[in-house]
Amino acid sequence: MNNVWLTVAAILVLFMQGGFILLEAGSTRMKNAGHIAGKTIFTVGIASLVFWAVGYGFIYGDGNAIIGLSNFFFGDFTSFDAEGTTGAVDFFFQLTFAAIALTIAFGGFAERGKLAAYVLFAVLFSALVYPIVAHWIWSDQGWLSELGKQDFAGSTVVHLTGAMAALAATILLKPRLGRFNKDGSANEIYGHNQVFTALGVLILWVGWFGFNAGSTGGVADGFFGYVALNTQLAAGAGAIAALFIVYAVTGKSDVPTMLNGALAGLVAITASCAFVAPWAAVIIGIIGGLIVFFSMKMFDKARIDDPIFALSVHGVAGVWGTISTGFFATPELADMNGGSAGLFYGGGFSQLGVQVISVAACGAFAFIASYVILIGIKAVLGGLRVTEEEEIMGLDISEHGSYGYPESMQEQLDKKKTGA
Repeated sequence: MNNVWLTVAAILVLFMQGGFILLEAGSTRMKNAGHIAGKTIFTVGIASLVFWAVGYGFIYGDGNAIIGLSNFFFGDFTSFDAEGTTGAVDFFFQLTFAAIALTIAFGGFAERGKLAAYVLFAVLFSALVYPIVAHWIWSDQGWLSELGKQDFAGSTVVHLTGAMAALAATILLKPRLGRFNKDGSANEIYGHNQVFTALGVLILWVGWFGFNAGSTGGVADGFFGYVALNTQLAAGAGAIAALFIVYAVTGKSDVPTMLNGALAGLVAITASCAFVAPWAAVIIGIIGGLIVFFSMKMFDKARIDDPIFALSVHGVAGVWGTISTGFFATPELADMNGGSAGLFYGGGFSQLGVQVISVAACGAFAFIASYVILIGIKAVLGGLRVTEEEEIMGLDISEHGSYGYPESMQEQLDKKKTGA
């Protein structure tokens, strides 16, 4: 049953890619929708092969405190761990997490990155960035694991790592055409379909139960249900808090902000879902929903163009989620899951300090490594970004020769030709 549950959970996490397709496509313009959908599927394929060849080995292979050095070209169908989980099932589950981190990273490329840049970055990020962070925290040999870092399902490993890669990409690619004015003020570039965006968030929300509850690795004690409860409470609280704050500040109940609040709540609870009481999950979600709103405004003021708000939702909320474990972890749950109690439960500043160190170290590494990789790709390709003409045309036609919405786009072209 443990193997069945983990396989189902892995399928749920893989299905989150569908949520990302709808979220990213809905949050951007129609002329790029087919490109966004296609590159997601293609790069998940790349991530799968790279993770099979070297990624899993770099995480869980025998090695040192920095990197694993065995289990390459994974093909184990005989071994079982203490819970009876087979090596192949664990591999499949871990692979889906690596693919999610990569998809988050690609938020920084949206509507302006060359397809060739996606391909090369997918290979190198899946081989050299994500596995090293995951080894530090989730491998028994990792140096942050030795310090006692608590990240149950990946607020740092998956979300912060992907967001820091997205930050490196969006800095190097620079903002989309027309996003900012010369005086520094921002222009909104609205997504073409809020229904797609909302459906994408719902799919991600459902898939998150594979992400968090699946990370329990088993069904015998039913603890996955408790983790699911905390996950649900934080997501709901994040959505409500974000809607409240955007209405309080702007007087409008902005739908995209509310949706990002739900995702921020999910990201924030990912590290702590197995360590905290339900009331704390609500607080963690509320704070996640509030900070995502202010984070979005902050990046706008900094002239950082983040089309799908990956930096706020996955980065800032990922930092909060990781640190929150150092505040709210209960002694009983921490002991059950191999950790230490948080500050509010008499644990002092020890665990909180470890959580802060892990955020700083992993965030810095993911950003610097991704930045260096992208500089190298830029040199090889002669640039990371499509031409101005191609960006105006849209990546559907310039990169793929067809439109995601062929009928609608052809009607627009015909109207322009006739002057209608």
